[in-house]
Amino acid sequence: MFVDELARFAAGVADARVTTIAETVAAPLRVEVCGRRGVGCSTVARALDRADGIRAAEVRSRFHPDADVVVYVIAEVVKPEDSEAVGAISARLPVLVVLNKADLAGFAGEGPIAAARARCAEFAGLLGVPVQPMIGLLAALDDLDDAWGDVRELVALLAAANPVPVERRRRLLNSLDLFGTALAVAAVGKGYSAAQLRALLRQASCVDAVVAKIHALCAELRYRRVLDAVAALEALAVCESCSGDRLAERITRFLAHDDTVVARMADATDLVHAAGLPDGPRSGLVADGPDEHLSRAVRWQRYSVDSSVGDVQRVCAADIARGSLRLWSRAGVLGASR
Repeated sequence: MFVDELARFAAGVADARVTTIAETVAAPLRVEVCGRRGVGCSTVARALDRADGIRAAEVRSRFHPDADVVVYVIAEVVKPEDSEAVGAISARLPVLVVLNKADLAGFAGEGPIAAARARCAEFAGLLGVPVQPMIGLLAALDDLDDAWGDVRELVALLAAANPVPVERRRRLLNSLDLFGTALAVAAVGKGYSAAQLRALLRQASCVDAVVAKIHALCAELRYRRVLDAVAALEALAVCESCSGDRLAERITRFLAHDDTVVARMADATDLVHAAGLPDGPRSGLVADGPDEHLSRAVRWQRYSVDSSVGDVQRVCAADIARGSLRLWSRAGVLGASR
C-alpha cells in the first residue's frame, strides 16, 4: 500500500512537511453510527472503533462535517423512519446499514446468520444501499476472562446435572446473550481454549465483514488521498528544487521507485474491485508472469484514455498500467537471468 511506503519514506527523510503528508494520507476513516433508539448504536460504534484504520462514534443529531461514511443501525425490521433517514443520509454520504442483533433472525434452516444474510439482501433492495448483518454484543465484548470462567463452570454444572446459580446465568446473558452463551457452552464442551473461543465469537459477530465493507465503500476516498499526497509531494519537490538540499531529489526518486509505483497500483486495484469494474486485476497479481503483466498493462492503458470514464477512473487505470509495466520489466529481467 502507498501509505506504508510513504510512512517508511517519511521516517527516513525526517522532514516535518513530509511527515504531515504521510499522516494525512494514513488518517483513519471517520465513521459515524446512528439509528433508532434501542437498536444498539453505541455497541456497534464501540466494536467498530476498535478496528484498524477506523474511528467510530455514535451520533444523535448532526453529523461531523468531516465524516467519511455513516453506519445506520437497524434491528429485525426496516421501519418507515429508517427508510427516510437512510435516503436523506445517502444523498450526502456513503451509507452502510447494519442489521444488528442478527442472532434474532431465527434458527430455522441454516441458522440465524444465514437467515440474517437473507434479510440483508431483502433490506438492501428496499433501501438502495448495502446491508450487512452483525451481532454487536459479541463484536464489542470487552473482556472474556469473567465470561470464560462462567462458561466453564456452567459446562461443569450442566455435565453434573446441577442447577446453575441465577447470578451466574444473568452475568453470562449480559455478556454473551443467548446465542453467544450457546456457542460458548458448545465450544468449551469441545475443549476450546479461551483464545479459540474469543476467535469463534468474533467470527460469529460478523464484525470483520462489516469493517471490510466500510473500507470498500471508502476505497475511492482513500485513493483520492493517495493522489492528493502525490500532488503535495510533487509540489514540495518543486519548492525545494533550488534550496540546495537533497529533499527534492529524494522525493522524485521515491515517487519513481518500483515499490511506490506498485503500491499505487495496489491501491488502484482496491478501487477497481470496490467499484465492481469488469476485468479488474485479481489478487496476487505481483506473482504473475511477464505475459500477464504486459496484457494487463495494455488493457488498462486503453481504459485510461477512454473519454467516457471519469477522471479518477482514468488515473486509476493509468496507475494499474504503470505498475503492471514495472512488474513486467522486473519479471522479464528475472526470467532472462535464469
